[in-house]
Amino acid sequence: MSFTEKLTSLMSRPNQQPGPLDEQPIYIKYGVRFLGIVGAFFCILFGLFNALAVITFNVSCLIGGILQVLIGFIVMALEAPCCFFCIDHVNNLALWTDARPLWNRAAFYCVLALLPVFLCFGLGSLFPCALVFGTGVLYGMMGLGKKASREDMAAAATSPTQMQAGSDGQMPMSTDQNITLMEDPDVWRPT
Repeated sequence: MSFTEKLTSLMSRPNQQPGPLDEQPIYIKYGVRFLGIVGAFFCILFGLFNALAVITFNVSCLIGGILQVLIGFIVMALEAPCCFFCIDHVNNLALWTDARPLWNRAAFYCVLALLPVFLCFGLGSLFPCALVFGTGVLYGMMGLGKKASREDMAAAATSPTQMQAGSDGQMPMSTDQNITLMEDPDVWRPT
Protein backbone atom coordinates (compact mmCIF):
# COMPACT_ATOMS: atom_id res chain seq x y z
CA MET A 1 0.00 0.00 0.00
CA SER A 2 1.45 3.34 -1.02
CA PHE A 3 1.73 6.37 1.20
CA THR A 4 -1.09 8.27 -0.52
CA GLU A 5 -3.46 5.30 -0.34
CA LYS A 6 -2.74 4.91 3.34
CA LEU A 7 -3.30 8.62 3.96
CA THR A 8 -6.61 8.69 2.05
CA SER A 9 -7.83 5.58 3.86
CA LEU A 10 -7.09 7.27 7.18
CA MET A 11 -8.98 10.43 6.26
CA SER A 12 -12.05 8.83 4.72
CA ARG A 13 -14.24 6.33 6.51
CA PRO A 14 -16.64 4.75 4.03
CA ASN A 15 -19.63 2.74 5.25
CA GLN A 16 -19.35 4.29 8.68
CA GLN A 17 -22.51 4.01 10.72
CA PRO A 18 -23.71 7.18 12.43
CA GLY A 19 -22.47 7.14 16.00
CA PRO A 20 -23.18 9.15 19.13
CA LEU A 21 -20.86 11.93 17.98
CA ASP A 22 -22.92 12.55 14.85
CA GLU A 23 -25.87 14.00 16.77
CA GLN A 24 -23.68 16.58 18.53
CA PRO A 25 -23.15 20.10 17.14
CA ILE A 26 -20.00 20.44 15.09
CA TYR A 27 -18.37 22.97 17.41
CA ILE A 28 -18.74 20.62 20.40
CA LYS A 29 -17.63 17.54 18.49
CA TYR A 30 -14.44 19.12 17.15
CA GLY A 31 -13.90 21.32 20.20
CA VAL A 32 -13.63 18.28 22.45
CA ARG A 33 -11.22 16.63 20.03
CA PHE A 34 -9.14 19.83 19.91
CA LEU A 35 -9.05 19.98 23.71
CA GLY A 36 -7.92 16.36 23.82
CA ILE A 37 -5.16 17.00 21.26
CA VAL A 38 -3.93 20.10 23.13
CA GLY A 39 -4.06 18.19 26.43
CA ALA A 40 -2.11 15.30 24.91
CA PHE A 41 0.53 17.69 23.54
CA PHE A 42 0.98 19.34 26.93
CA CYS A 43 1.04 15.93 28.63
CA ILE A 44 3.95 14.88 26.45
CA LEU A 45 5.76 18.20 26.89
CA PHE A 46 5.36 18.46 30.67
CA GLY A 47 5.85 14.72 31.07
CA LEU A 48 9.32 15.08 29.59
CA PHE A 49 9.92 17.97 31.97
CA ASN A 50 8.78 15.87 34.95
CA ALA A 51 10.96 12.98 33.80
CA LEU A 52 13.96 15.25 34.32
CA ALA A 53 13.38 14.64 38.01
CA VAL A 54 15.88 11.81 37.65
CA ILE A 55 18.50 14.51 38.24
CA THR A 56 17.12 15.15 41.74
CA PHE A 57 16.57 11.42 42.40
CA ASN A 58 12.80 11.92 42.76
CA VAL A 59 11.54 8.52 41.62
CA SER A 60 7.82 9.24 41.96
CA CYS A 61 8.08 12.29 39.67
CA LEU A 62 10.14 10.27 37.21
CA ILE A 63 7.46 7.56 37.07
CA GLY A 64 4.74 10.23 36.91
CA GLY A 65 6.52 11.94 34.01
CA ILE A 66 6.93 8.70 32.08
CA LEU A 67 3.27 7.89 32.72
CA GLN A 68 2.29 11.37 31.59
CA VAL A 69 4.17 10.95 28.29
CA LEU A 70 2.45 7.60 27.81
CA ILE A 71 -0.97 9.16 28.50
CA GLY A 72 -0.19 11.92 26.02
CA PHE A 73 0.56 9.40 23.30
CA ILE A 74 -2.56 7.35 24.09
CA VAL A 75 -4.85 10.38 24.01
CA MET A 76 -3.20 11.68 20.85
CA ALA A 77 -3.63 8.29 19.19
CA LEU A 78 -7.33 8.16 20.09
CA GLU A 79 -8.15 11.77 19.25
CA ALA A 80 -5.92 12.30 16.19
CA PRO A 81 -4.97 8.93 14.68
CA CYS A 82 -3.66 10.72 11.57
CA CYS A 83 -0.60 11.71 13.64
CA PHE A 84 0.39 8.04 13.82
CA PHE A 85 -0.22 7.04 10.19
CA CYS A 86 2.90 4.84 10.16
CA ILE A 87 1.45 2.51 12.80
CA ASP A 88 -1.30 0.33 11.31
CA HIS A 89 -3.12 -0.60 14.52
CA VAL A 90 -3.67 2.97 15.73
CA ASN A 91 -6.42 3.60 13.18
CA ASN A 92 -8.15 0.34 14.14
CA LEU A 93 -7.93 1.30 17.81
CA ALA A 94 -9.37 4.76 17.10
CA LEU A 95 -12.23 3.24 15.10
CA TRP A 96 -12.93 0.78 17.90
CA THR A 97 -13.07 3.54 20.54
CA ASP A 98 -15.28 5.69 18.29
CA ALA A 99 -17.77 2.81 18.12
CA ARG A 100 -17.91 2.47 21.92
CA PRO A 101 -20.29 4.55 24.08
CA LEU A 102 -18.97 7.99 24.98
CA TRP A 103 -19.03 7.33 28.72
CA ASN A 104 -16.35 4.64 28.23
CA ARG A 105 -13.96 7.18 26.76
CA ALA A 106 -14.93 9.70 29.44
CA ALA A 107 -14.18 7.28 32.27
CA PHE A 108 -10.93 6.18 30.62
CA TYR A 109 -9.65 9.74 30.23
CA CYS A 110 -10.66 10.77 33.75
CA VAL A 111 -8.95 7.78 35.37
CA LEU A 112 -5.83 8.18 33.24
CA ALA A 113 -5.54 11.87 34.11
CA LEU A 114 -5.57 11.25 37.85
CA LEU A 115 -2.64 8.83 37.99
CA PRO A 116 0.29 11.25 37.31
CA VAL A 117 -1.20 13.87 39.62
CA PHE A 118 -1.19 11.42 42.51
CA LEU A 119 2.41 10.40 41.81
CA CYS A 120 3.89 13.88 41.39
CA PHE A 121 1.69 16.77 42.43
CA GLY A 122 2.72 20.05 40.84
CA LEU A 123 1.88 22.40 38.02
CA GLY A 124 3.85 20.24 35.58
CA SER A 125 1.42 17.40 36.10
CA LEU A 126 -1.71 19.26 37.21
CA PHE A 127 -2.18 21.51 34.16
CA PRO A 128 -1.89 18.95 31.33
CA CYS A 129 -3.76 16.27 33.26
CA ALA A 130 -6.53 18.79 33.94
CA LEU A 131 -6.90 19.27 30.18
CA VAL A 132 -7.20 15.51 29.64
CA PHE A 133 -9.59 15.27 32.60
CA GLY A 134 -11.66 18.12 31.12
CA THR A 135 -11.80 16.23 27.83
CA GLY A 136 -13.14 13.22 29.70
CA VAL A 137 -15.74 15.35 31.47
CA LEU A 138 -16.91 16.84 28.18
CA TYR A 139 -17.16 13.37 26.62
CA GLY A 140 -19.22 12.32 29.63
CA MET A 141 -21.56 15.26 29.18
CA MET A 142 -21.88 14.46 25.49
CA GLY A 143 -22.72 10.87 26.44
CA LEU A 144 -25.61 12.09 28.58
CA GLY A 145 -27.26 13.56 25.50
CA LYS A 146 -29.55 16.50 25.01
CA LYS A 147 -31.78 17.79 27.74
CA ALA A 148 -35.43 16.83 27.47
CA SER A 149 -38.15 19.40 26.91
CA ARG A 150 -40.04 20.88 29.86
CA GLU A 151 -43.14 18.88 29.05
CA ASP A 152 -41.22 15.61 28.90
CA MET A 153 -39.54 16.29 32.24
CA ALA A 154 -42.88 17.21 33.85
CA ALA A 155 -44.47 14.03 32.52
CA ALA A 156 -41.58 11.94 33.84
CA ALA A 157 -41.75 13.60 37.27
CA THR A 158 -45.38 12.72 37.88
CA SER A 159 -46.40 9.17 38.56
CA PRO A 160 -49.10 7.51 36.43
CA THR A 161 -51.45 7.25 39.43
CA GLN A 162 -51.43 11.03 39.91
CA MET A 163 -52.17 11.78 36.28
CA GLN A 164 -55.80 11.96 35.33
CA ALA A 165 -56.79 12.85 31.81
CA GLY A 166 -58.79 16.03 31.72
CA SER A 167 -61.32 16.92 29.06
CA ASP A 168 -58.91 19.33 27.34
CA GLY A 169 -55.93 16.95 27.42
CA GLN A 170 -54.03 18.89 30.11
CA MET A 171 -53.16 17.71 33.57
CA PRO A 172 -55.68 18.93 36.18
CA MET A 173 -54.53 20.81 39.26
CA SER A 174 -54.01 18.65 42.32
CA THR A 175 -54.29 19.36 46.01
CA ASP A 176 -51.09 17.41 46.71
CA GLN A 177 -48.35 19.93 47.51
CA ASN A 178 -45.56 17.64 46.31
CA ILE A 179 -46.65 17.84 42.70
CA THR A 180 -47.88 21.44 42.79
CA LEU A 181 -44.44 22.71 41.87
CA MET A 182 -44.43 20.70 38.67
CA GLU A 183 -47.97 21.63 37.72
CA ASP A 184 -47.88 25.35 38.41
CA PRO A 185 -44.67 27.10 37.36
CA ASP A 186 -45.86 30.37 38.92
CA VAL A 187 -45.40 28.81 42.35
CA TRP A 188 -41.67 28.29 41.92
CA ARG A 189 -40.92 31.21 39.57
CA PRO A 190 -39.36 34.18 41.42
CA THR A 191 -41.46 37.33 41.44
